[in-house]
Amino acid sequence: MPREHRARTRRTKTIAAVAAATALAAAGLAANAGASPATPDDAPRAAAGETLFDDFDYTSHDDPKLGEHGWTARGNSGGPGVPGASWAADNVTFADDGGNSIMNLEASSAGTPETTEQAELLSDTMKFKNGTYAARVKFSDEPKSGPDGDRQVQTFFALNDLTAPMADDYSEYDFEYLPNGGWGEDDHVLFTTSYETYNPDPWETVTQVNSSRDSLAGWHDLVFTIDDSNITYYLDGAEFGKHDAKYLPERPMGLYFNHWLIDLEGQTSTEPRAYDQQVDYVLHVKDQVLSPAEVTSKVEEYRAAGTSFEDTVPNGAGASDAKPRGEAAPGTHAR
Repeated sequence: MPREHRARTRRTKTIAAVAAATALAAAGLAANAGASPATPDDAPRAAAGETLFDDFDYTSHDDPKLGEHGWTARGNSGGPGVPGASWAADNVTFADDGGNSIMNLEASSAGTPETTEQAELLSDTMKFKNGTYAARVKFSDEPKSGPDGDRQVQTFFALNDLTAPMADDYSEYDFEYLPNGGWGEDDHVLFTTSYETYNPDPWETVTQVNSSRDSLAGWHDLVFTIDDSNITYYLDGAEFGKHDAKYLPERPMGLYFNHWLIDLEGQTSTEPRAYDQQVDYVLHVKDQVLSPAEVTSKVEEYRAAGTSFEDTVPNGAGASDAKPRGEAAPGTHAR
């Protein structure tokens, strides 16, 4: 299976310390399981612990290694976000930051749909289901240039395609940070959301949600785990929310990072402005629930070994091609 080592010595990245977890339980809505599980005769069960790790050590969005490693920088049109805006592949960039490889997702606008550009990196294959998902992400509250105020969404999530409105085999698990509000919020807010299903028009959802209205500008460790009983979200080592078995996935999903604008109402100026979201690494461990501390240890092991990429997660039963966010789940999220 693909495994890649660094050609140069790199400084070990700083990982946030793990805080004590606090359990949060919330009631959910009942949902039906629409997909038939694979039997042992259909496909042998893969061994637990198969892993995707990517340190995002690339030169650009068109670096051949990015595609070889199963990623696409989105360049087509469609939702979510400002109608008429574009998804610009070259807004996905990579840089060395003091020895650390960093992915940057830029969202920019000059106040019109035609000048609005958004960014998304997605996996090519929907092959991820139960297990541990983790990323280290830098959220931003302020633009890197121009006036502030646009209602943005900065994300890390997994989902599969909506096969029909309210289809009960849809799954989605989100970290979504809104630095300037939106969706009925006036200021910064973080949502963790588990979807059973939804209807894009008229908008209707079956979800379970946790939120925090603290500023999260800066680097944060984001982890969510899926087992046979719950979906559990962690922020910087502390449990942020636990969602019910009713929201467990029926089918494999793709992995996504994106940065987009909800609308152009937060900042009506036509002065150009640009905002950044950065990503340090992504990790998925199939069929194993790791604690945030174990995630940190696993990432440090990869880096100590000089491994910048490894993917041993198989294309098992139900795996299929992933789709851009707006095609996988059309429309703009609203709450």
